[in-house]
Amino acid sequence: MYRCCNVKRFFVLLLCDAIALGVLLLLFHGIGGATADGTGVSVPVLMYHSIAEESVGDYVVSPDSFEADLRYLRDHGYQTVFVEDLIRYVYDGTPLPQDPVVITFDDGFYNNLSVALPLLEQYDMKATISVVGSFAAEQSEQDSGKSYSYLTDDDLKRLLDSGRIEIGNHTYDLHGYDVRKGCARRVDESEAAYTQMLKTDLTTLQLHLQNEIGIEPVVFAYPYGSISRESIPVLRELGFLATLSCRELPNLITRDPDCLYGLNRYNRSGLVSTEEYMKRALQN
Repeated sequence: MYRCCNVKRFFVLLLCDAIALGVLLLLFHGIGGATADGTGVSVPVLMYHSIAEESVGDYVVSPDSFEADLRYLRDHGYQTVFVEDLIRYVYDGTPLPQDPVVITFDDGFYNNLSVALPLLEQYDMKATISVVGSFAAEQSEQDSGKSYSYLTDDDLKRLLDSGRIEIGNHTYDLHGYDVRKGCARRVDESEAAYTQMLKTDLTTLQLHLQNEIGIEPVVFAYPYGSISRESIPVLRELGFLATLSCRELPNLITRDPDCLYGLNRYNRSGLVSTEEYMKRALQN
Protein backbone atom coordinates (compact mmCIF):
# COMPACT_ATOMS: atom_id res chain seq x y z
CA MET A 1 0.00 0.00 0.00
CA TYR A 2 2.80 2.39 0.97
CA ARG A 3 4.65 1.61 -2.26
CA CYS A 4 1.49 2.19 -4.32
CA CYS A 5 1.01 5.63 -2.75
CA ASN A 6 4.61 6.55 -3.52
CA VAL A 7 4.14 5.58 -7.15
CA LYS A 8 0.98 7.66 -7.41
CA ARG A 9 2.72 10.60 -5.75
CA PHE A 10 5.61 10.28 -8.18
CA PHE A 11 3.33 10.46 -11.19
CA VAL A 12 1.37 13.39 -9.74
CA LEU A 13 4.61 15.33 -9.22
CA LEU A 14 5.78 14.40 -12.70
CA LEU A 15 2.51 15.65 -14.16
CA CYS A 16 2.78 18.93 -12.24
CA ASP A 17 6.33 19.45 -13.46
CA ALA A 18 5.23 18.81 -17.03
CA ILE A 19 2.38 21.30 -16.74
CA ALA A 20 4.68 23.93 -15.24
CA LEU A 21 7.23 23.41 -18.00
CA GLY A 22 4.49 23.65 -20.61
CA VAL A 23 3.27 26.95 -19.17
CA LEU A 24 6.79 28.38 -19.19
CA LEU A 25 7.34 27.32 -22.80
CA LEU A 26 4.01 28.79 -23.83
CA LEU A 27 4.83 32.10 -22.17
CA PHE A 28 8.29 32.19 -23.73
CA HIS A 29 7.16 31.33 -27.25
CA GLY A 30 4.04 33.45 -26.98
CA ILE A 31 6.12 36.57 -27.62
CA GLY A 32 5.43 37.82 -31.11
CA GLY A 33 2.43 35.59 -31.71
CA ALA A 34 4.53 32.43 -31.87
CA THR A 35 2.86 29.14 -32.63
CA ALA A 36 1.99 26.91 -29.70
CA ASP A 37 4.93 24.56 -30.26
CA GLY A 38 7.40 27.42 -30.54
CA THR A 39 8.40 26.66 -34.13
CA GLY A 40 7.91 30.21 -35.41
CA VAL A 41 5.87 33.38 -35.54
CA SER A 42 2.82 33.71 -37.75
CA VAL A 43 3.04 37.02 -39.62
CA PRO A 44 0.42 38.04 -42.22
CA VAL A 45 1.63 40.45 -44.91
CA LEU A 46 -0.89 42.80 -46.54
CA MET A 47 -0.30 44.15 -50.06
CA TYR A 48 -1.61 47.54 -51.20
CA HIS A 49 -0.88 49.60 -54.28
CA SER A 50 -2.73 52.86 -54.84
CA ILE A 51 -5.09 54.68 -52.47
CA ALA A 52 -7.44 57.01 -54.31
CA GLU A 53 -11.08 58.00 -54.36
CA GLU A 54 -11.28 57.54 -58.11
CA SER A 55 -10.79 54.31 -60.09
CA VAL A 56 -11.33 51.91 -57.18
CA GLY A 57 -10.54 48.39 -58.39
CA ASP A 58 -8.40 45.32 -57.82
CA TYR A 59 -5.32 47.44 -57.10
CA VAL A 60 -6.86 50.69 -55.90
CA VAL A 61 -8.62 51.18 -52.56
CA SER A 62 -10.42 54.26 -51.34
CA PRO A 63 -9.06 56.29 -48.41
CA ASP A 64 -12.10 55.27 -46.35
CA SER A 65 -11.40 51.58 -46.98
CA PHE A 66 -7.76 51.96 -46.03
CA GLU A 67 -8.71 53.73 -42.82
CA ALA A 68 -11.26 51.01 -42.07
CA ASP A 69 -8.47 48.44 -42.51
CA LEU A 70 -6.20 50.25 -40.07
CA ARG A 71 -9.04 50.59 -37.59
CA TYR A 72 -9.75 46.86 -37.88
CA LEU A 73 -6.10 45.99 -37.20
CA ARG A 74 -5.99 48.30 -34.20
CA ASP A 75 -9.26 47.08 -32.73
CA HIS A 76 -8.19 43.44 -33.09
CA GLY A 77 -4.83 43.95 -31.40
CA TYR A 78 -2.51 43.72 -34.40
CA GLN A 79 0.75 45.66 -34.34
CA THR A 80 2.50 46.68 -37.56
CA VAL A 81 6.17 45.90 -38.09
CA PHE A 82 8.68 46.52 -40.86
CA VAL A 83 10.08 43.69 -42.93
CA GLU A 84 13.39 44.71 -41.36
CA ASP A 85 11.88 43.83 -37.97
CA LEU A 86 11.35 40.29 -39.29
CA ILE A 87 14.97 40.28 -40.44
CA ARG A 88 16.17 41.31 -36.98
CA TYR A 89 14.02 38.60 -35.41
CA VAL A 90 15.55 35.94 -37.66
CA TYR A 91 19.18 37.05 -37.50
CA ASP A 92 19.46 38.69 -34.07
CA GLY A 93 16.61 37.20 -32.08
CA THR A 94 15.04 40.63 -31.56
CA PRO A 95 11.51 39.95 -30.23
CA LEU A 96 8.45 40.80 -32.30
CA PRO A 97 5.32 42.27 -30.73
CA GLN A 98 2.26 40.18 -30.06
CA ASP A 99 0.19 39.65 -33.23
CA PRO A 100 2.55 41.32 -35.73
CA VAL A 101 1.41 42.26 -39.23
CA VAL A 102 3.26 43.84 -42.16
CA ILE A 103 1.62 46.45 -44.41
CA THR A 104 3.27 46.78 -47.82
CA PHE A 105 2.75 49.07 -50.82
CA ASP A 106 4.02 48.29 -54.32
CA ASP A 107 5.05 50.66 -57.14
CA GLY A 108 5.50 53.88 -55.15
CA PHE A 109 2.44 56.00 -55.87
CA TYR A 110 2.44 59.57 -54.59
CA ASN A 111 -0.77 58.85 -52.69
CA ASN A 112 1.24 56.58 -50.40
CA LEU A 113 2.63 59.87 -49.06
CA SER A 114 -0.35 62.18 -49.42
CA VAL A 115 -3.06 59.77 -48.25
CA ALA A 116 -1.54 56.70 -46.59
CA LEU A 117 1.06 58.38 -44.38
CA PRO A 118 -1.35 60.69 -42.49
CA LEU A 119 -3.57 57.69 -41.74
CA LEU A 120 -0.60 55.59 -40.63
CA GLU A 121 0.36 58.41 -38.29
CA GLN A 122 -3.20 58.72 -37.00
CA TYR A 123 -3.37 55.01 -36.14
CA ASP A 124 0.27 54.75 -34.99
CA MET A 125 1.27 52.27 -37.67
CA LYS A 126 4.03 51.78 -40.25
CA ALA A 127 4.50 50.27 -43.69
CA THR A 128 6.96 49.11 -46.33
CA ILE A 129 6.90 50.84 -49.73
CA SER A 130 8.69 49.16 -52.65
CA VAL A 131 9.43 51.61 -55.45
CA VAL A 132 10.08 51.29 -59.18
CA GLY A 133 12.97 53.57 -60.08
CA SER A 134 11.99 54.36 -63.65
CA PHE A 135 8.44 55.36 -62.74
CA ALA A 136 9.53 58.45 -60.83
CA ALA A 137 12.43 59.17 -63.20
CA GLU A 138 10.13 59.32 -66.22
CA GLN A 139 7.39 61.28 -64.49
CA SER A 140 6.64 64.61 -66.13
CA GLU A 141 6.84 67.81 -64.10
CA GLN A 142 3.14 68.60 -64.50
CA ASP A 143 2.21 65.23 -62.99
CA SER A 144 4.45 65.54 -59.95
CA GLY A 145 2.51 65.68 -56.71
CA LYS A 146 -0.75 64.37 -58.14
CA SER A 147 -2.42 61.38 -56.52
CA TYR A 148 -1.75 59.03 -59.44
CA SER A 149 1.86 60.13 -59.94
CA TYR A 150 4.90 58.48 -58.39
CA LEU A 151 7.14 59.28 -55.45
CA THR A 152 10.18 61.45 -56.15
CA ASP A 153 13.44 61.37 -54.19
CA ASP A 154 12.25 64.30 -52.07
CA ASP A 155 9.00 62.45 -51.38
CA LEU A 156 10.92 59.38 -50.28
CA LYS A 157 13.00 61.51 -47.90
CA ARG A 158 9.81 62.87 -46.33
CA LEU A 159 8.50 59.33 -45.88
CA LEU A 160 11.71 58.15 -44.27
CA ASP A 161 11.82 61.19 -41.98
CA SER A 162 8.41 60.19 -40.62
CA GLY A 163 9.93 57.05 -39.11
CA ARG A 164 6.90 55.08 -40.29
CA ILE A 165 8.14 53.93 -43.68
CA GLU A 166 10.87 51.61 -44.91
CA ILE A 167 11.76 51.54 -48.61
CA GLY A 168 12.12 48.42 -50.72
CA ASN A 169 13.43 47.77 -54.23
CA HIS A 170 10.79 46.88 -56.86
CA THR A 171 13.31 46.93 -59.77
CA TYR A 172 14.50 49.97 -61.67
CA ASP A 173 12.81 49.24 -64.98
CA LEU A 174 11.41 45.69 -64.97
CA HIS A 175 7.83 46.39 -63.99
CA GLY A 176 6.15 45.51 -67.26
CA TYR A 177 4.93 42.82 -69.64
CA ASP A 178 6.45 44.07 -72.90
CA VAL A 179 9.77 42.17 -72.89
CA ARG A 180 9.26 39.79 -70.00
CA LYS A 181 6.84 39.37 -67.10
CA GLY A 182 8.38 41.51 -64.40
CA CYS A 183 11.89 40.30 -63.65
CA ALA A 184 11.26 36.71 -64.72
CA ARG A 185 13.71 34.94 -67.01
CA ARG A 186 12.62 34.56 -70.64
CA VAL A 187 12.55 31.09 -72.14
CA ASP A 188 15.00 32.15 -74.89
CA GLU A 189 17.43 33.76 -72.43
CA SER A 190 20.62 32.13 -71.17
CA GLU A 191 21.18 31.99 -67.44
CA ALA A 192 24.30 34.14 -67.76
CA ALA A 193 22.47 36.81 -69.75
CA TYR A 194 19.56 36.80 -67.32
CA THR A 195 21.84 37.09 -64.30
CA GLN A 196 23.70 40.05 -65.78
CA MET A 197 20.47 41.80 -66.78
CA LEU A 198 18.96 41.43 -63.31
CA LYS A 199 22.13 42.54 -61.54
CA THR A 200 22.36 45.65 -63.72
CA ASP A 201 18.75 46.65 -63.15
CA LEU A 202 18.66 46.12 -59.40
CA THR A 203 22.04 47.74 -58.87
CA THR A 204 20.89 50.80 -60.81
CA LEU A 205 18.12 51.45 -58.31
CA GLN A 206 20.23 50.49 -55.30
CA LEU A 207 22.95 52.95 -56.25
CA HIS A 208 20.42 55.69 -56.97
CA LEU A 209 18.76 55.29 -53.58
CA GLN A 210 22.12 55.13 -51.87
CA ASN A 211 23.48 58.24 -53.58
CA GLU A 212 20.34 60.39 -53.50
CA ILE A 213 18.63 59.31 -50.29
CA GLY A 214 21.31 57.57 -48.29
CA ILE A 215 19.66 54.16 -48.00
CA GLU A 216 20.40 50.71 -49.37
CA PRO A 217 17.22 48.59 -49.26
CA VAL A 218 17.45 45.01 -48.06
CA VAL A 219 13.86 44.22 -49.09
CA PHE A 220 12.91 43.31 -52.67
CA ALA A 221 9.39 42.95 -54.09
CA TYR A 222 8.92 40.85 -57.23
CA PRO A 223 6.86 42.68 -59.88
CA TYR A 224 3.66 40.67 -60.44
CA GLY A 225 5.11 38.10 -58.04
CA SER A 226 7.02 36.53 -60.95
CA ILE A 227 9.83 34.55 -59.34
CA SER A 228 12.52 32.83 -61.37
CA ARG A 229 14.77 30.31 -59.65
CA GLU A 230 17.81 32.05 -61.11
CA SER A 231 16.90 35.35 -59.41
CA ILE A 232 17.42 34.07 -55.88
CA PRO A 233 21.24 33.84 -55.87
CA VAL A 234 21.42 37.26 -57.53
CA LEU A 235 19.28 38.84 -54.83
CA ARG A 236 21.32 37.21 -52.08
CA GLU A 237 24.57 38.38 -53.69
CA LEU A 238 23.30 41.96 -53.86
CA GLY A 239 22.49 41.95 -50.15
CA PHE A 240 18.71 41.53 -50.14
CA LEU A 241 17.70 39.72 -46.96
CA ALA A 242 13.97 39.41 -47.66
CA THR A 243 11.79 39.21 -50.76
CA LEU A 244 8.06 39.73 -51.25
CA SER A 245 5.93 37.55 -53.50
CA CYS A 246 2.24 37.72 -54.42
CA ARG A 247 1.22 34.24 -53.26
CA GLU A 248 -1.77 34.49 -50.95
CA LEU A 249 -0.67 32.18 -48.15
CA PRO A 250 0.24 32.55 -44.46
CA ASN A 251 3.85 33.11 -43.36
CA LEU A 252 5.72 31.38 -40.57
CA ILE A 253 8.82 33.32 -39.52
CA THR A 254 11.46 31.09 -37.92
CA ARG A 255 15.17 31.47 -37.13
CA ASP A 256 15.98 30.12 -40.60
CA PRO A 257 16.90 33.02 -42.96
CA ASP A 258 15.37 31.12 -45.88
CA CYS A 259 11.91 31.84 -44.47
CA LEU A 260 12.36 35.50 -45.46
CA TYR A 261 12.67 34.79 -49.18
CA GLY A 262 9.36 34.75 -51.02
CA LEU A 263 7.17 36.13 -48.22
CA ASN A 264 3.52 35.60 -49.07
CA ARG A 265 1.15 38.56 -49.32
CA TYR A 266 -2.58 39.10 -49.66
CA ASN A 267 -3.56 41.68 -52.28
CA ARG A 268 -6.02 44.28 -51.06
CA SER A 269 -8.68 44.78 -53.70
CA GLY A 270 -10.86 47.85 -53.37
CA LEU A 271 -13.84 45.78 -54.45
CA VAL A 272 -14.29 43.90 -51.17
CA SER A 273 -15.11 45.01 -47.64
CA THR A 274 -12.61 45.34 -44.84
CA GLU A 275 -14.19 42.40 -43.01
CA GLU A 276 -14.04 40.13 -46.06
CA TYR A 277 -10.44 41.03 -46.82
CA MET A 278 -9.19 40.75 -43.24
CA LYS A 279 -10.91 37.43 -42.70
CA ARG A 280 -8.95 36.05 -45.67
CA ALA A 281 -5.64 37.80 -45.04
CA LEU A 282 -5.50 37.27 -41.29
CA GLN A 283 -7.04 33.79 -41.43
CA ASN A 284 -9.65 34.80 -38.85
